[in-house]
Amino acid sequence: MEEKRIGVYVCWCGTNIAMMVDVKDVSKEMEKLPGVVLAKNYKYMCSDPGQDMIIKDIKKYNLDRIVVAACSPRIHEITFRNALENAGLNPYMLQMANISEQDSWVHTDRIEATRKAKSLVAAAIRRVIHHKPLKKRIVNVHPNTLIIGGGVAGMSAALELSEAGKKSFLIEKSDQLGGTAAKLKLSFPYLNDVVNDISNLIKRVEKSEHIQVILNAEVQEIHGFIGNFNGIVKTTDEKEYSIEFGNTIVATGLKSFDAGKLKNYGYWKYSEVITSIEFELLVKQGVVVNKKGIVPENIAIIHCAGSRNENYNNYCSRTCCMSALKYANQLRNLLPDANIFEMYADMRTFGRGCEELYTSTSRKGIMFLMFDQRAELPLIKEDERGNGVVIEFKELLSGEEIQVPADLVILMVGMEAHENAKSVSHLSGISMDSNGFFIEKHPKLDPVATTTDGVYVVGSCQAPKDIPDSVSQAKAAVARILATILRGTVEVEVTTAEINADICCGCQFCISVCPYGANSFDAANDVSVVNEVLCKGCGTCATACPSGAISTKHFTDEQILSQIEGLMAKVHELEELETN
Repeated sequence: MEEKRIGVYVCWCGTNIAMMVDVKDVSKEMEKLPGVVLAKNYKYMCSDPGQDMIIKDIKKYNLDRIVVAACSPRIHEITFRNALENAGLNPYMLQMANISEQDSWVHTDRIEATRKAKSLVAAAIRRVIHHKPLKKRIVNVHPNTLIIGGGVAGMSAALELSEAGKKSFLIEKSDQLGGTAAKLKLSFPYLNDVVNDISNLIKRVEKSEHIQVILNAEVQEIHGFIGNFNGIVKTTDEKEYSIEFGNTIVATGLKSFDAGKLKNYGYWKYSEVITSIEFELLVKQGVVVNKKGIVPENIAIIHCAGSRNENYNNYCSRTCCMSALKYANQLRNLLPDANIFEMYADMRTFGRGCEELYTSTSRKGIMFLMFDQRAELPLIKEDERGNGVVIEFKELLSGEEIQVPADLVILMVGMEAHENAKSVSHLSGISMDSNGFFIEKHPKLDPVATTTDGVYVVGSCQAPKDIPDSVSQAKAAVARILATILRGTVEVEVTTAEINADICCGCQFCISVCPYGANSFDAANDVSVVNEVLCKGCGTCATACPSGAISTKHFTDEQILSQIEGLMAKVHELEELETN
């Protein structure tokens, strides 16, 4: 076996590590270990001088493996891999030892922290001996994009791609574009008329030569991986389209909560009770009446209908409060003499201009009444005098049990994930939360990407949101996609699973546990196989394989066991030295 030539570098991280760990002692101790050619310490290894030190040493001493003892690899592993690559060494011949978050930050005893650092670095040295060079894998990117959903988010994404000269397939389940936004008259908080805006958006989409709109259609199949997807789209009249694309945008939108589930509100029982969506349609027609055709004199707007309630949906639907304030303003303009009541649990007026709308609405003679969402919901029952209905509840601000007469009740129904979310999730390989909304890769740092490369989620299919946020997400996703299209290629994960066909028993258990759909079964050879482009190297299949046929590159049994052995050997060695 050829002798390894390992370079070890211990970082001070200013005083973050050096204050609690004797870095000079650690580097001196590491010089004694087999295969270590040199061991150095430096104040900031991640700095340009620190990286230059590694690059020069690799060339000067012909080092073939590097260990860096510093902070978390989540922060700087890429930094040091780039340094190795700049020196002509394969970037995967690096192993980091975290002596910051896993050592100096969590200890108060300098001697013990130094001992632990020695053990962690020794373990990294034992592991790096078994590292093997891995080659980057590059795949070409098809310039077309599939967009599932023709609402505001989907149309905005298609237009953004069109302006860059890129083609998209816009698939809409219904017979028209626009989604939920097409049902609206005004938008909040500035009460702008959005009818023309949405209409113009639809016209621009329909006129674009780069957008192929397919209505009354659903995606039946999606196969492939980032840059190289293919799919089947089928319309209700059985017309079938076979398409190729490099990326997917999921913009399937939402559906409204079924108000009939709310027993206290008597949606199906009383003609005075309607939903917020039904009210939007009335306003667009310019006439506000209840189901009996009567123009109301007393109007109640009840918030959180189906939202923020453990019996229905626990989450906040986010736009309902602002929509309710919008309705109060519309009603005041259409019916200036009507009594209008806003019945709310909490008034959530986030965002620019929203609090101002709340303030201006409260000055228009609107009565705001608060109820306890955690207790019994308001009860709607028939008025004994035959004048519509009355709403009974305990008003929190006054502490009194009150009755509010109403001949029109508007239920602010919340947003729910579409019933087709599960099938879309399965087709596109993305995950859903417990409420049926699609899960993004990272809620803060990567809010439009998913764990499946090349698949993005935008709009209300990811979580309840308003029009501006949906458009922003759509444009963010397109920016990510255009970056890959313009490059023409994309680099994919190299630390993937691999299956030893000689050991594989063909049980297919790995296929059922893979969260990315990367494993499939080769019936001809009776073994499972890995699509390395889809694989993310999570190791789920490797741990689940009953025959031990699967390993993950860069995380082999040999590498991990050597690291554990190195850790324990150093611990025992230091204990013996102290005893003697």
